[in-house]
Amino acid sequence: MNGRNKLAGQRIAVLAADGFEQAELAAPVAALRAAGAEVDIVSLHGGRIRGMNMHEPGDLVSVDRTLVDASPRDYQGLLIPGGYISPDLLRQSAEARDFVRDFDLRGMPIATLGHGAWLLASAGLAPNRTLTSWPGVRDDMVNAGATWLDQEVVRDGNWLTARGPQDLAAFTRDMLQLYAGAPGSSGALRRRHSDPQREQPTAGPGQAMRWLATPSVGAMLGLALVGAGLVAANRSRGKAEDTSAPR
Repeated sequence: MNGRNKLAGQRIAVLAADGFEQAELAAPVAALRAAGAEVDIVSLHGGRIRGMNMHEPGDLVSVDRTLVDASPRDYQGLLIPGGYISPDLLRQSAEARDFVRDFDLRGMPIATLGHGAWLLASAGLAPNRTLTSWPGVRDDMVNAGATWLDQEVVRDGNWLTARGPQDLAAFTRDMLQLYAGAPGSSGALRRRHSDPQREQPTAGPGQAMRWLATPSVGAMLGLALVGAGLVAANRSRGKAEDTSAPR
């Protein structure tokens, strides 16, 4: 199977509510679809949900299924975009918490960015796990029993977490590997102590989000990230074919 179709046959649930961070949904979803996966937007209500570009309103996205209608058993993976509002709404929903617990109970891959880790904590899944999140909710993660690392992505078994939109490139790359079943590096997980609190608020993502707020640029980012992954996959496949070719 070539890189473009490496997720063919997989169905991924994207769990989001009003106030999701637009880039954290748009770029990963573009990457998943380009890799051959079927993607469903699952939410608290039907119709459409509103994205956000940090504190400014973003685009509307159509909901494919509500939590009442969706079954976790229909999906091979879960993506939870962040944002200041969406994860807070989802963590207050018993259906959303149960939805996430079902994926984790079966060891299915779960990927989330930024404030999305709130939902993992509210579902009672954080104890003894290692993760990252938006730095501003670091204490929430530690108090929920997790080890928090201040790095762009953290892979812990079936979980992949990232700090926010500033880490989208690394997150999207590792997300495709997670859903494809590739093993993760466990080097960072030998640590048993969380990284300290930040001394100053995160400043970098503001500029990144102003850049990503242009829809065409956001779409190009998603496709560029996929393209980089496909090039790497095809390059590896080409090397393997060269090695096996008769001399």
